[in-house]
Amino acid sequence: MIGYRNGTGSQHFARERERMVEEHVVARGVTDQRVLAALRRIPRHVFVDEALWERAYGDHPLPIGDGQTISQPFIVGKMTELLQLSGGEKVLEIGSGSGYQAAVLGELAARVCTIERIPKLAQRARENLELLGYANVWVRVANGTLGWPDEAPFDRILVAAGGPSIPPPLFAQLAEGGCMVMPVGDATGQVLQVIEKHRGEMHVTEHSGCVFVKLVGKYAWER
Repeated sequence: MIGYRNGTGSQHFARERERMVEEHVVARGVTDQRVLAALRRIPRHVFVDEALWERAYGDHPLPIGDGQTISQPFIVGKMTELLQLSGGEKVLEIGSGSGYQAAVLGELAARVCTIERIPKLAQRARENLELLGYANVWVRVANGTLGWPDEAPFDRILVAAGGPSIPPPLFAQLAEGGCMVMPVGDATGQVLQVIEKHRGEMHVTEHSGCVFVKLVGKYAWER
């Protein structure tokens, strides 16, 4: 699926990816082999500015412009693992950023619909995903808290921004038996929640603490 050019497939970065997975993802408890394989394949440095390429494989978020960040590798791996993807799912992502998480989802699911509210970032995500050959990922500029109604329902939903509560439109667009992973809390810190839908009812399980940029829009933060 990945088409390498502009140095994205160099041996140096391949070694850095392997080190990243072993030291920052496996060592912290992520065990899903499909998730780990995706993280080993995807050239994370492509999703940040060239000046940050040598920092791309450290276990920290990095700036991508407009006050947004690319999440640290462990969080990407953990959130993806919590989705329990088997390969046939349709997934909604809220907060495309520069496209890295969408690429991971594109490796593991049948179809990915990702929403970014900042047009410049959405275009950057499109370009990165096209560069790497992800034909199963669609990017839309919109208010992510309202979801993507004309593509619903979704088997899985991943929200890559922290909000004060679960936006009702997102739960409404979650398929029966599906699950959503979202950081929920205040503006300074959140807890990863897994939200499942059974017989139309919400069942929430809490996991580790985290800090994400704000989820902005209706049912979330104003700015």
